[in-house]
Amino acid sequence: MTEEARETMDYDVVIVGAGPAGLSAAIRLKQLDSDLQVVVLEKGSEIGAHILSGAVLDPSGLDALIPDWKAKGAPLNTKVKKDNLFILGEGGRLRVPNFVMPPLMNNHGNYIVSMGNVTRWLAEQAEEMGVEIFPGMACSELVYHDDGALKGVVAGVFGLNADGTPGPAYEPGMELHGKYVFLSEGVRGSLSKEVIAKYDLDKDCDVPKFGIGMKEIWEVKPENHNEGEVTHSMGWPLGWKNGGGSFVYHLENNQVYVGYIIDLSYKNPHLYPYMEFQRFKHHPMMAKLLEGGKRVAYGARAVTKGGLQSIPQVAFPGGALLGCSAGLVNLPRIKGNHNAMHSGMAAAQAAYAAIKGGRAADTLEDYDVELRAGPVGQDLKKVRNVAPLTGKLGPLGGLFAGGFDMWFQTIFRFSLFGTLKHGKTDAQATEAADMHKVIEYPKPDGKLSFDRLTNVSFAMTNHEEAQPCHLQLADADIPTGVNLAKFDEPAQRYCPAGVYEIVREEGKDPRFVINFQNCVHCKTCDIKDPSQNITWATPQGGDGPNYPNM
Repeated sequence: MTEEARETMDYDVVIVGAGPAGLSAAIRLKQLDSDLQVVVLEKGSEIGAHILSGAVLDPSGLDALIPDWKAKGAPLNTKVKKDNLFILGEGGRLRVPNFVMPPLMNNHGNYIVSMGNVTRWLAEQAEEMGVEIFPGMACSELVYHDDGALKGVVAGVFGLNADGTPGPAYEPGMELHGKYVFLSEGVRGSLSKEVIAKYDLDKDCDVPKFGIGMKEIWEVKPENHNEGEVTHSMGWPLGWKNGGGSFVYHLENNQVYVGYIIDLSYKNPHLYPYMEFQRFKHHPMMAKLLEGGKRVAYGARAVTKGGLQSIPQVAFPGGALLGCSAGLVNLPRIKGNHNAMHSGMAAAQAAYAAIKGGRAADTLEDYDVELRAGPVGQDLKKVRNVAPLTGKLGPLGGLFAGGFDMWFQTIFRFSLFGTLKHGKTDAQATEAADMHKVIEYPKPDGKLSFDRLTNVSFAMTNHEEAQPCHLQLADADIPTGVNLAKFDEPAQRYCPAGVYEIVREEGKDPRFVINFQNCVHCKTCDIKDPSQNITWATPQGGDGPNYPNM
């Protein structure tokens, strides 16, 4: 189908992604001018279906966006009542006193939430204001003006055969054009990658850094539940060579969020992030909490952790990067939703001013300035050295040096370290398999720990099998010819959904198999593959996980 055959629709602002950043931008645009034509496109089957976050929400973004959110029924029901940080050994734990933690780490005034439900509520507010929201509409392609500025997106392509040719139910999709296009795709979005490369947006910033976050929702026995309790830990089972740690959040209805985040800068290709998470639940502290309970949901996604120095230029001709597309997570706080909302509001303000000034498709420089100087930049400035220090000194050294740096900045308003660099990308950090010992992991017991494919069924992920594989290899020979030989093909382990496997059959060469139907859209493969041979692209709209309360 030719480009000319597609229908087109024109808007003032086109927003890709109905997460907290995109929806906040849409709401603020309508608050500024109810006559603006704003559309939000979401690849998930419904709003919130692809949202996964811890999450302890700092309400500062919501306070700025909708000050009367309580009266409007926002689903923030569980205030944090207790805050714990433990250093774990295999059989015990050591609690870090709250008073030694920098003030910014205090969760007083924050809420344990389902961000999926928060975004559903935000979508309701946006629609009441006249924002058009289309779930199940994956944006697969960008459209440019003749001068190179971003013009819009192609959304809603359906019915392609596995080889990419149109099938009998083919729909070419639509072109949605905007005076400005906001990309709020989340971590490692495919369109965001394209514009970062096209406009060289990362030429003046440090490399991006990421972690892989895995999360389960558990229903526990009432006597084990403590509504409002927030617990983080580091140490066992990951140890002190690799960055990462756990979160355990007690929300309402005897439910607990249990999760684990592992920095993707790990060197040992034998490390198996999913099994580290499963092993963590066998610690006596966790086994006691989860005993007699049941897991009701599972999911995973990559987390940005580069911080202030890794933020690319966020404004470019015709558009802007919002939220995790820009990398706005505060690593030590494990919070990014509030910054996503602030970024959406700042982008909306800049676009509104431009449109009212008769401009279109230029660079919203005011947005880039505000993001770095406003609430987001102020939030990230104090923690900018935590990730580099952890990378250089290890988790324990990073805990003490990062804590010192945050305290020093709190008191003296500057850092003795200046702004540290991250160094290698997460892909480059992976070392050869023969430099490391194979890690033996205990078999899941089916009670506290579970095999990967069984857990993936609790993500309720689904992909139409006849479509093209959305996990694209630049060179089909690299997985077995390079990665298997040199790195023992880590894709077998770093994927939290069992998408990739090496199949060995007697008398035949090993085969690399991609089970894309299992994909939960975490995008770890796009980040961690040591050969940078895998590109994550959007499948057709509506496919992927269907998270109810993540």
